[in-house]
Amino acid sequence: MSNSTAKTKLAIATQVPEACMGLHIRQASRILTQVYDDALRSIDLEINQFTLLVAIYLFKEVSITRLGQELFTDQTTITRNIKVLEKRGLIATHPGEDRRIKLVSLTLQGQMLLDRAFPLWEKVQAELKQHFGTQKWQTLLSLLSEVKSLS
Repeated sequence: MSNSTAKTKLAIATQVPEACMGLHIRQASRILTQVYDDALRSIDLEINQFTLLVAIYLFKEVSITRLGQELFTDQTTITRNIKVLEKRGLIATHPGEDRRIKLVSLTLQGQMLLDRAFPLWEKVQAELKQHFGTQKWQTLLSLLSEVKSLS
């Protein structure tokens, strides 16, 4: 490797910690996941499970494929998370009209857990909004929506 090539690689590499959108989004995601998980821990729920339960609640009955699309989550991850929630009795699955499609709905136990989770989630939302301030909060949500539009 020539000296100029090494310098070019070094110049690029030194930009990554400060300028890489992917790195910053991953770090922020991990931090926010921890904040939400900490808040939901008292009811034995994680943020990814909470958002899955909320999506199912909003749809009433939904296919696993549609859940993956709505949550920007691959089929393997959705299926794994569905199995965990089903084992806990929070959701029920059954075949759709097309037997190849599996539908998911909340059980009474899942609805009751969501009733307990909503105030915990609202508390975290309020704390984060206060931390960032209303304007930055709205800007951040807007920018993240734009990022999602890339898919």
